[in-house]
Amino acid sequence: MAGKAKLPMGIENFERIRKEGFYYIDKTGLIKDLLENPAYVNLFTRPRRFGKTLNMSMLKCFFEMGMTSDNSTIFDGLEISEEKELCEAYMGKFPVISITLKGATGGNFEEAKVMLRRIIGVEAMRFRFLLQSDRLDDTERSQYGALVNTDQTGTFTMSDDLLKDSLRIMSQLLKKHYGQDTVLLIDEYDVPLDKAYQSGYYDSMVELIRSLFGSALKTNDSLKFAVLTGCLRISRESIFTGLNNFKVYTVKDVRYKEYFGFTDAEIRQMLEYYGVSDQYHAVKEWYDGYLFGNLGIYCPWDVINYCGDLRDGSATKPQNYWVNTSSNDIIRRFLVKADAVTRDEIELLINGGCVKKMIHQELTYRDLDSDIDNLWSILYTTGYLTQAEEDIDVDEDEEELSALVIPNREIHWIYVQQIRKWFKEEARKDTQKLENFCRAFEENETAVIEKEFTSYLRKTISIRDTGVRKDMKENFYHGILLGLFGNMDGWKVRSNAESGDGYCDISVEVEDRDIGLVIELKYAENAAFDDACKEALEQIRSRNYEEVLLDDGMKTIYRYGIACYKKRCKVVSE
Repeated sequence: MAGKAKLPMGIENFERIRKEGFYYIDKTGLIKDLLENPAYVNLFTRPRRFGKTLNMSMLKCFFEMGMTSDNSTIFDGLEISEEKELCEAYMGKFPVISITLKGATGGNFEEAKVMLRRIIGVEAMRFRFLLQSDRLDDTERSQYGALVNTDQTGTFTMSDDLLKDSLRIMSQLLKKHYGQDTVLLIDEYDVPLDKAYQSGYYDSMVELIRSLFGSALKTNDSLKFAVLTGCLRISRESIFTGLNNFKVYTVKDVRYKEYFGFTDAEIRQMLEYYGVSDQYHAVKEWYDGYLFGNLGIYCPWDVINYCGDLRDGSATKPQNYWVNTSSNDIIRRFLVKADAVTRDEIELLINGGCVKKMIHQELTYRDLDSDIDNLWSILYTTGYLTQAEEDIDVDEDEEELSALVIPNREIHWIYVQQIRKWFKEEARKDTQKLENFCRAFEENETAVIEKEFTSYLRKTISIRDTGVRKDMKENFYHGILLGLFGNMDGWKVRSNAESGDGYCDISVEVEDRDIGLVIELKYAENAAFDDACKEALEQIRSRNYEEVLLDDGMKTIYRYGIACYKKRCKVVSE
């Protein structure tokens, strides 16, 4: 693949991508659409990892004064460069304030304010020429100085009142210097509210953000227009109340559908360019599945990382990149609150089905724990669920219901992992029951094992008998059993370790009793428990799985064949 463009793995700076020759999928049509459908404030809500930050960087490069000499280079050959009149009228014609609030967080409100001052202060320092501007008077230059002033430690010192008015003041000063209205770009606007909710200072942060945005977006005659991005539309907190010409574009909207994430045609072209078209079906299975408006969309973060790993040889099959960029706490919170009905709905999703729910587009972080129905909407807006189809139903109250599904195999994997962690925590709550279950393996009490494992299966969220591959079903039960065993002190547990002539599902050494356990799990197709148990024991014998245990000095060996089907199991031993 010599001579191919580099992949922008983790790079969200448009100028760098274009100047340094990274591969770029053209999203500059967003500029044309914004200019031809003008709104004073534009808010785009999309899940994270779908290119919002790169698009904001692109907008900055297009509109900002001082970029004119570079614009013709970095936009050359892109879709927007064909729009000669728009480029002449708007390219490089405006002062631009561009901030991301992703880092405006802290363990408490004061720490968060320090970070917010730093974000705004650092952006203000890009305009240090204002200190010498002969178009500003002494008072205005003093105002600017207060925005960038720091103490001996380098901490920005602007007062709370100045912080709340900082974006408006900055835009006014830039307008007076340039004689042109300012473009304001605010990326990840809702992250401070998310973190504040988690850390217990939500009300204080809401008041601060409301004041900051109100000053910059409602009463600002120096503003040309603003673009904001985030995951949620937060309106109940009155952050955006009173805005004129305020447009919100969510994943349900058809307009701008193609500008966040990659389309199928873009994916095919990219894979062909790098000579990995044979990976198309794997990429589609793992990273496709999102529906924005009426258009199928792939997660760009995942596809770029996978292509990069394919190129350098660090991966030969799809990986889960999403899980490394998010705590996935929302799924855990959902599982904790789930009642029996909701657990059945989660099972339906896990097994490739859909659930029909009303999506609330204007939830806030305050609403997260007020009603489990709200969590369905949060899972949807954050990308853990997507709409299955454009068509929607109407319930008896005439409310629209969207068919929701897990978008792809990557997100499915995250659900399964979170379910395992949740189940392990639930099992730990009854330590005596758990210990009795595990001790039954040491005593070769198959009836007790079978009864208690069935009891655990009934409480968890299982993979049903659907089109999911047999090995994936077996892996699920394997994970449940490993989670239960992980609570036992004095047990040396191995999973899929090489033993004898193959790899044993689970082996255990009970060191203080010199007891070894060899366990093979099978999925009992069509509830054929006896056949599956027989197959499991035969595999243990024929492949000598007990060999490692004997080498380690285990004097008593119990071999278990466990067959599972839905929420039932059978256990045999020898």
